[in-house]
Amino acid sequence: MYLAVVIDLYSRRVVGWAMQSRQPTDLVLQALLTAVWRRKPTEQVLIHSDQGCQFTSIEWASFLKHHSLEHSMSRRGNCHDNAVAESFFNLLKRERIRRRTYKNREEARQDVFDYIEMFYNPKRKHARNGMLSPVEFERQQKVKREGV
Repeated sequence: MYLAVVIDLYSRRVVGWAMQSRQPTDLVLQALLTAVWRRKPTEQVLIHSDQGCQFTSIEWASFLKHHSLEHSMSRRGNCHDNAVAESFFNLLKRERIRRRTYKNREEARQDVFDYIEMFYNPKRKHARNGMLSPVEFERQQKVKREGV
């Protein structure tokens, strides 16, 4: 199974994700569509990706243009730009996937859903967030902005 994620760099929240048995452009577009649907950006948003063929396709470029998203891609060998995504995948593997044996793809998909939506986003504490989960960090930032 292949997993594509869209992570908000400010809060470290996974705002979009998709899983498929193959890795076509549609996989990353599904993850990005979920992120756009959840966040409903009103201003231009920077989307950073690696250099995979999915991110250089006509479909990807068209989607970005249609949703007023700006694409960012670094040079080959500049791994630091993807450090947040790499860290997420490392945590997913270490905390969940390596401990499990799945009977089928649907069971694996459900477990990844559980990890992202029921643990990682609402509960997993991040040093970058002052030891708050992404959901709690965003909630506190909203309260600060609104002065509530």
